[in-house]
Amino acid sequence: MKTKLMAVTALSVMMLAAGSAAAQEKKTLAIVVKGLDNPFFEQINLGCQKWMSENADSEYECLYTGPASSADEAGEVQIVDDLLTRGVAAIAISPSNAPAMANRIRDIAPSVPVMTLDADFLEQDRDLRKTYLGTDNYLMGVKMAEQAAMLKPDGGTVCLQLGNVAADNINARAQGFRDTAGGEKGIDRLTGQGGWTEIEGCPVFTNDQADLANQQMSDVFTANPDLDAFILIGGWAQFAPQAYAQVTDQVMDKLKSKELIIIAGDTLPPQTQAFRDGRSHSQVGQRPFEMGYRAPDVMIQLINGETVEDPLFTGLDVCNLEDPGFCAGN
Repeated sequence: MKTKLMAVTALSVMMLAAGSAAAQEKKTLAIVVKGLDNPFFEQINLGCQKWMSENADSEYECLYTGPASSADEAGEVQIVDDLLTRGVAAIAISPSNAPAMANRIRDIAPSVPVMTLDADFLEQDRDLRKTYLGTDNYLMGVKMAEQAAMLKPDGGTVCLQLGNVAADNINARAQGFRDTAGGEKGIDRLTGQGGWTEIEGCPVFTNDQADLANQQMSDVFTANPDLDAFILIGGWAQFAPQAYAQVTDQVMDKLKSKELIIIAGDTLPPQTQAFRDGRSHSQVGQRPFEMGYRAPDVMIQLINGETVEDPLFTGLDVCNLEDPGFCAGN
């Protein structure tokens, strides 16, 4: 009798353990960003973690990942490939190289929902994803141009600093800036339209690297002492605040007099500090935390076959000298 009781007890323990393991086995909602070295994407991670803390009893978990370096476009494609091969419930991708990522998704033809986050596929590839969640990037470029026009109503010489050559979100911002500054659609390069002219050697491409971004700024300032405007389409240089301070020290007199203006994308804490220190004249900020926080719920809606709006825009925050707004206290 005692032996039988011990056997039943052991079986019960095993069943409980199995049930507990099953309960802990959650379905994965994956968020893949361009690079873990970019503090902008860490805000997306914080949003993902906030969702996790508020949904501890959910059958789903939010997984944030990406290549170590934002310059590793092939690495990001491989991570997406591995996740889809391993099996995830849904995936949200911020493609660094939009065509390359789209080609791989088309080859894999995953059965799980795919959405884009922060950066979209090119227009011809958007049938591969269910929706886009993030910034209206063309509008972000429009806002930057509006800020430039407020500071330099007659236009002037300008250098645009971009990220990866094939990043759809960055290119959309550049297009929004050029179209608005130039006063017409489809401008490939500003050559006097609206009073604005892009200088020789620009745009410059950072490959999302803060050190390269600061070196490029320094080189442009040295080679073009009469430059009127430098536009950081993304916040890369400001993500390395010490280096950015050293670079802008070179031109602080011009920044104070507004002979040279700097307008930058994003409003992370080091950037709002740079703004308050007079090292930029305007910041046009995205809302990455909201992207990471909302993405899991959107993926669950897609899994459940619900109709989801496309695109899902997360809004912008604009700071300038007349209205510091969001940047005043961060």
